[in-house]
Amino acid sequence: MSTKNENKDKLNFALGTENYKLLAIGFAIIVVGFILMLGGKSDNPNVFSEDIFSFRRITLAPLVVLAGFIFEIWAIMKKPKEK
Repeated sequence: MSTKNENKDKLNFALGTENYKLLAIGFAIIVVGFILMLGGKSDNPNVFSEDIFSFRRITLAPLVVLAGFIFEIWAIMKKPKEK
């Protein structure tokens, strides 16, 4: 028969549960950044649209994506709390 201690040893992952939750949050931040980049196309392909140069697409969205990647690195490096 196996005890609780043996079952805990079998489920020894590289990162803790908190790290995986933080990784999911970081992934969501990156997805939001890419969603902010969407749009700006012209209705007529022969007419150039200045909408692609908006603050949201050129500045805000890349900063959000970069913040998401930095958050991901922090989530991986964070040490789990010891009980």
